[in-house]
Amino acid sequence: MHATLSSRTSRRAFLSLLGLAVGGPIVLEAQARSVGDVLLVEFSDSGERGQRVRVPKVVKSEAEWRTQLSRIAFEVTRRHGTESAFTGAYWNLHDKGLFRCICCDTALFSSAHKFDSGTGWPSFWEVIAKENVVRHPSRSFVYVESEVTCVRCDAHLGDLFDDGPRPTGLRYCIDSAALRFVKST
Repeated sequence: MHATLSSRTSRRAFLSLLGLAVGGPIVLEAQARSVGDVLLVEFSDSGERGQRVRVPKVVKSEAEWRTQLSRIAFEVTRRHGTESAFTGAYWNLHDKGLFRCICCDTALFSSAHKFDSGTGWPSFWEVIAKENVVRHPSRSFVYVESEVTCVRCDAHLGDLFDDGPRPTGLRYCIDSAALRFVKST
């Protein structure tokens, strides 16, 4: 396992303890993970919204994912890991552009919805298209967040909290290792 994942207290471990103190999980809507086709919204690299399209689900073996992804990207996206705060490439990025899934290139977030949460992870108050991201209820009775995954390849992206800014009040706390940034020209 990557040293930064195991050598420091993870966001999930901290939140587990916090969840016990606060009183339990926040339950949000979920979409079952499945094989087959998925419906998503395409976006150009300049951020222009395209059509809703039905595309094949991306399913690969662990060996194929390991070959495609960096060590930290594999741990985060395929093993539900978390990079250490303030270590990812995008937590302090202020350029205009689009954030795509590192695994399948699906458009996930726009820099227009990014904000500084002070947490050390890229934070967004909204997804680029609700069809492209799946919100799963917590897998634990002690976590206070819900998991966020890519609809096309089931990559773990990060966690969703209800302490974000207006207009949504949401904070998508996303690992940089799960993203590929495309700068707008």
